[in-house]
Amino acid sequence: MRHIGKIRRILPVDEKLWVKFDLLRTLVRRDLEARYKGSVLGNLWPLLNQISQLLIYTYVFSIVLKLKITLKSLPDNNFTFGLWLFAGLLPWIAFTGGLLQSANSVVTQPNLVKKVVFPLALLPIVPILSTFIESSLGLMALIFFVALSSHTLPTTLILLPLVWLTQLLLTAGLGYLAAGLTVFLRDIPQTLGVVLNIWFYITPLVYPASNIPEQWRNWIFWLNPIAAIAEVYRDLILAGEVKHWGEWGVASIVASILFVSGFLVYKRLRPAFADVL
Repeated sequence: MRHIGKIRRILPVDEKLWVKFDLLRTLVRRDLEARYKGSVLGNLWPLLNQISQLLIYTYVFSIVLKLKITLKSLPDNNFTFGLWLFAGLLPWIAFTGGLLQSANSVVTQPNLVKKVVFPLALLPIVPILSTFIESSLGLMALIFFVALSSHTLPTTLILLPLVWLTQLLLTAGLGYLAAGLTVFLRDIPQTLGVVLNIWFYITPLVYPASNIPEQWRNWIFWLNPIAAIAEVYRDLILAGEVKHWGEWGVASIVASILFVSGFLVYKRLRPAFADVL
């Protein structure tokens, strides 16, 4: 709290924005507390869910299908494939979890929607930030195991906040769009589930990008921002060098455009929310 107070005095930001920031922080904290209220393990459940997915995918793709991955900084074994797999799944889990929950963020809060003074722009952001924070537990576990395997940590980890920004802009932009449209078309969340299932398998998350036919590979990276984000995660955490600068740049531009477009659509639809709900 003291640090936030110091930042407030330094940054020339309007007080109304700080009030919204405080409200957003409170809503995210309450959302995280409510998700696992009464459970014994509490907020450790997201980490356990992520690790269970890691183990399942590692078994299926590395042991059963015998897919292999070679990294200079890590030993050549199934555990290395698991780390590579986990590094790609982490942004995907945060992206899909936040997007699906944000789609229902408005329709499940009719009381807040009908309050004149409540800033409705915060509603889709809350589940996105909550899911992102949950995924950070898996990220810390990944970094720990990488350090354990390689006995060192790459300096490229300092660039992680930049790729997080790209990921958040992408998720928030689509989240705003989905949340606004769901008020009028209740099939949007179900449609999203189908689209994301297809999206998962056309993104090189559980298989190496080298397995994609060369004539399609560039299209996958340049037109699929989450593919670029997942590869940059692997670059920064596992490889220790950024091999996909161009793809990351394009993904950042696409994410920024989607964020602005999604927010403008949401803002345009917002006045009718109370009438529909």
